[in-house]
Amino acid sequence: MTVRPDVVGFYDERTGSIQYVVSDPLTKDCAIIDPVLDYDEKSGSTTTRHADAILAYIEDRGLRLQWILDTHPHADHFSAAAYLKSTTGIKTAIGAEVVKVQALWQTIYNMPELITDGSQWDYLFADGDRFMIGNMECRVMHSPGHTLASITYVVGDAAFIHDTLFMPDSGSARADFPGGSPENLWSSIDAILSLPDDTRLYTGHDYRPGGREALWESTVAEQRRHNPHVQNGRDEFMASRTRRDASLPFPRLMLHALQVNLNAGSLPSLEENGTSYLKIPLNAFPNAAW
Repeated sequence: MTVRPDVVGFYDERTGSIQYVVSDPLTKDCAIIDPVLDYDEKSGSTTTRHADAILAYIEDRGLRLQWILDTHPHADHFSAAAYLKSTTGIKTAIGAEVVKVQALWQTIYNMPELITDGSQWDYLFADGDRFMIGNMECRVMHSPGHTLASITYVVGDAAFIHDTLFMPDSGSARADFPGGSPENLWSSIDAILSLPDDTRLYTGHDYRPGGREALWESTVAEQRRHNPHVQNGRDEFMASRTRRDASLPFPRLMLHALQVNLNAGSLPSLEENGTSYLKIPLNAFPNAAW
């Protein structure tokens, strides 16, 4: 019989991000997936409000944290992985291809000090790797396209699909960031939709089209039936995805967030005045839509 983990989503209104706690209902062991470190770009302030709320939930439910997981280096929010590890001592993990993203963006940011071997995380998962949350076996699927390093976590009848697919009324993720590929994204979507029809799919973002309430859970069958981006095959997907991406401005926090997230969520080191500073490359993307 297929394992059915308990899954709770925590929605971040500011970035449209969903953070997850997935737990084994028998052992009460759990993992956090894609935690958000709160950041206000206008004031340059960070807080741990969302991460602390997740820790409080885990404590209130009597759960035992085993993993802090990211599905990819996020371009629209800061990861709270470093904060959570410093608070709990629990191991962190991300996809092994993050080293390629680190190398790519080390050049864009001109940050020779950025270590590009992935050693900021405790584990780097390759395609097909397996690990345990309590008694539940978890399988890793490499799911590139949105980024080079994107992975999907399959835990029993649940799959955490990050930014490959959104809810069926919202289509799919963009594939035009450095290292992105609409062709690879289609292959990743096809692999996810090859899971059993009743597999619960948990997306990484919801932007509430039409002002509806935030949603983040669908199934393979619902995506196949209702998501317009998967209806007309590979070639139409690639053409329409490419046209759409060319019209989209970068996420407002992308250049802020990636330098943090490629360092496993650690903020830049404090300078001699006790303040940490971000680095923004100017005019590095002259063809980006405004």
